[in-house]
Amino acid sequence: MIVIGIDPHKSTHTATALDPATNSDVGSLRIEASIAEYRRLIVWAKAWPERTWAIENADGLGHHLALWLLARGEVVLDIPTTATARVRELSRGGRRKNDRIDAAAAASVAALHGDARPVHPETTTDSLALLDERRVNLSHSRTRTVNQLHALLRELMAGGAPAALTPAKAASALRGFRPRTGPDRIRVELAKELIADVRRFDDQLAANTKTMMELLDEHGTRLREIDGVGPVLAARLLGRTGPASRFASAAAYANYTGTAPVQIASADASRHRLSRYGDRQLNSAIYTVAMIQIRMPASRGRAYYDKKVAEGKTPRSATRALKRHLAGHLWRIMLADEDRTIRTSSEALADAS
Repeated sequence: MIVIGIDPHKSTHTATALDPATNSDVGSLRIEASIAEYRRLIVWAKAWPERTWAIENADGLGHHLALWLLARGEVVLDIPTTATARVRELSRGGRRKNDRIDAAAAASVAALHGDARPVHPETTTDSLALLDERRVNLSHSRTRTVNQLHALLRELMAGGAPAALTPAKAASALRGFRPRTGPDRIRVELAKELIADVRRFDDQLAANTKTMMELLDEHGTRLREIDGVGPVLAARLLGRTGPASRFASAAAYANYTGTAPVQIASADASRHRLSRYGDRQLNSAIYTVAMIQIRMPASRGRAYYDKKVAEGKTPRSATRALKRHLAGHLWRIMLADEDRTIRTSSEALADAS
C-alpha cells in the first residue's frame, strides 16, 4: 500500500508517494489545478494499484480534487495542516518546507500518525452548511443596511425612526416628508434605495429558510422535535457538524463544540473553567437552544437546569452544564438519523438487486 500525499494550492497541486514500510519518498509529481492535469495525476498514480490519497486541508484548497478522486472510487483522507506542521517539526531538517516536503508530511501523517479522517462524498448536510453560510451573510448585510437607513432617517426627521424598523415603517415615515434642500432630496432617494434593499434581503432570507426546510424534510432529521430547535438552528447544527459518526463519542463532540468544561488543575478535579476552543458557531447554536429551554417551564432542559441549581450550582454554571448535556443529546440524535439513512439506503440497494 502506497500513500500519496497532496499539498494543494490554488493553481497547482504537488503529489508525493510514500512507502509506509520504509517512510521513504518513492516519487513526486506537480500538476496544474485543472481536470486535464487531474487525469495526468491518476495515470501517474496507477503505478501503485493499492493506494490511499492523503490531502492536506481537503475541506479547503484540496476540496475539488478530493471530490474528484472520490467520484472515481479512490480512498481519500483529510490531513489537518497542524498535523503536517508537527511532522515537519519533528523530522530531520527541522522546519524546512517546500511543496514536496509538505505532501510527504501529509502522507506520513496518514500512514504513521493516524491523525486523519476519511473524506466522504457530499450529502444534504453540505447543502445545509452552504445555506447556513449564505444566511449569515444575508443577515449581516441586512443589519448593515438597516443601520444605514436609521442614520439617514435620523438626519431627515426629528427623533429618527423607531427601533424596530421595517421597510413598511420606513416607507410610511418617508411618505409624509417633503425635502426642502438638495442634500435632503438625496437622503430621501438613498433611503428609498435602502428600503428596497431591505425588502430584497427579506425575500432572500425567506427563500433561504424555505430551502432549508425542504432539505431538512428530505434528510428526515428529528432535531426539530427538540424544544428550541427550529429549521435555521437545525440546519446550522447539521451543516457545521457534518457526519456525526466522525466523532467517537458524545464527549468528543462536546469538545468540538466548546461545551465541554476545561479542568483548571489536575490536583483539584472539582474546579473547571469555560472552554474557549471548538466551533463557536455550533457553541452559539447550542447556547441558544439552552436559553430557550430554560425559559420554557415544561421543557426537559428547564428540569435539568433546576436540578443543577438545586445541587448548589450557580445559574451560570447550571447553564453551562445544560449546554454540555444538550451537546451529547444532539449528537446522539444526529448519529441515529445518520444510521437510519445508511440503513434505508442499504435496504433500497438490496431491494433493487
